[in-house]
Amino acid sequence: MIVSQAFKGKTYAVLGLARSGLATVETLVASGARVVAWDSREEARAAVADKAELGDPMEIDLAGFDGIVVSPGVPLNRHPIAMRAKIAGVPIIGDIELFALARPTLPPHKVVGISGTNGKSTTTALIHHIIEQAGYPTVMGGNIGLPILSQPPLEPNLHGVGVYVLELSSYQIDLTHSLDCDVAVLLNITPDHLDRYNGFAGYVASKARLFAMQSADHVAVIATEDEPSRGIAASAPAQLREVKAADIDPEAQLGWPSLQGPHNAQNAAVAIAVGRALGIDDATIMAALASYASLPHRMQAVGTHNGVLYVNDSKATNAASTAPALGAWPAKDGKPRIHWILGGVAKSDNLDECAPYYGNIAHAYTIGEAGHMFADLLRPHMAVDDSEMLSAAVRRAARIAQPGDVVLLSPACASFDQFRDFEARGDAFAAAVNALE
Repeated sequence: MIVSQAFKGKTYAVLGLARSGLATVETLVASGARVVAWDSREEARAAVADKAELGDPMEIDLAGFDGIVVSPGVPLNRHPIAMRAKIAGVPIIGDIELFALARPTLPPHKVVGISGTNGKSTTTALIHHIIEQAGYPTVMGGNIGLPILSQPPLEPNLHGVGVYVLELSSYQIDLTHSLDCDVAVLLNITPDHLDRYNGFAGYVASKARLFAMQSADHVAVIATEDEPSRGIAASAPAQLREVKAADIDPEAQLGWPSLQGPHNAQNAAVAIAVGRALGIDDATIMAALASYASLPHRMQAVGTHNGVLYVNDSKATNAASTAPALGAWPAKDGKPRIHWILGGVAKSDNLDECAPYYGNIAHAYTIGEAGHMFADLLRPHMAVDDSEMLSAAVRRAARIAQPGDVVLLSPACASFDQFRDFEARGDAFAAAVNALE
């Protein structure tokens, strides 16, 4: 774990004791801070009772506290802790801000921060892979993998620095005030999480904060393919490197098995720019693109059955992130090949971003809470089976699909109506595929 003199003698409240909250408590206690921790779950409180004081920040006296560390899942626009902290004059922060505060005490290193509405996890993992292949000490954290505070500090090798690669959601950026990324990345911005912001403009402003925190001598890599991203690029104080999916040679992309489709062209273009900004040579970058293996639940091939490819894209939780998957397998000889499984908890009442790719879809299978609504939307354009349950959708698609077709779980929805999270949904899809006879 990261232990830092930056926290010695200070006092923090930690609200929320899930994975990042536990890592935060352990880091602060080991660093010599006083910690008052709280979670609504009794078992979570019991897990830290031997490490920290217990106390609800909504009830204790906050005078003298240096910060209230909250989970990114706490909706600051609705939770009363925001007003209570403001009255007490105590900043609300997250574990990424603690990492930023610890940076001056860590061995020499650089930080790459990646944000955007869609493609963050794939691009974060790809950049981490490129850096790893170049021989740098590196870890991946933030909104992916292990909490950054729970990972050991990077010790520099012959390259002189380690590189922390952080996937950063807008929620995490909201809780961060001093993270000056050596390289900050913006992939794209489309409407998402609007229940947490004052309209779309508020969501865009959250993303822009990552770049406002940068020093002028650092690098901003921005894919300028949507208007909000172009606006952020125009005001970024750091050295700007603009990229687009069209920068990628389609013939070269064919040699990167886990990076197919137009969305992955943008991801690759960004990753190449980041690698170059870090001083990694093109030969190493290109070899890493070819050897990269896709993340679980993101365009992940889970098997072939009777000549049909089954692909788990459960991490596609909105229409904008599903659309590129639908574009990855165009119709062949005029015949659509995709059997699309979609549905769950809808984030909007339309699938407009997916509409340009309807010609690639042979059949749709709707599931979950949004299933009936999406079935009605899609019936004028394609054959639809309102399957309700994921396992039923897989079985029905298997009966209809022909050799050369693709059964694609790309839900365009959150998972919480039927599954714990998108990982559980993807695992259920893989299990249903494995159960096919």
